[in-house]
Amino acid sequence: MSNAAALNKNPTESDPRTGIEENARKSLAEELKGVLSDTWVLLVKTQGFHWNVVGPHFYGLHKLTETHYEDLFGALDELGERIRALGYFAPQSLADITAHASIHEQEKPTAAQAMIHQLIGDHEQVVRRLRKAASHADEAGDKATDDLLTQRLEKHEEAIWMLRAIVSE
Repeated sequence: MSNAAALNKNPTESDPRTGIEENARKSLAEELKGVLSDTWVLLVKTQGFHWNVVGPHFYGLHKLTETHYEDLFGALDELGERIRALGYFAPQSLADITAHASIHEQEKPTAAQAMIHQLIGDHEQVVRRLRKAASHADEAGDKATDDLLTQRLEKHEEAIWMLRAIVSE
C-alpha cells in the first residue's frame, strides 16, 4: 500500500474479541463517552476558574485548579483510548462532547466561593457517573475499564475533599 493510500484510510469501529459481550462493550463505551465529556467540560471550567479567580486566596486556588485541570487533561487520553479499545469511536467534536455531558459550562467568571461550590458539585456528579459505569464494567467482567474508572473516582473524591476544605466554616 502506498503512503497516499495509507493516509486515505478512514478509521472504523471494530469488534475486539476480548471476552466482553458486544452489548456490554457498546454500553460501556457509551458510559465512557459520558465520563469523557464531563471530564472535558470540567477541565474547561476548572481552567477558566484558574485564569479568572481573584481574592486573598488567589495563589492557593490558582495552584490547586492548575493541579486539577492537568489531571483532567491526562484523564481524557486514557478515557478516549479505552473507548477505542472497546471498539468504538471516542467523541471528537465539541457538539458530541456537549451532547454526552451531564455537567454544564460556566460562561462568565464568578466569585471564588461560587467557583469552588460549582467545582464541588461537578466533581460529585462525575463521581456518581463513574460509580455507575464502574459497576457496569465490573458486571461485564471488564477489569480494565473498572480499574480506570476506580482510579478516576479516587482523583475526583480527592478534589472534592480539597475543595470542601477550602470553603468549610
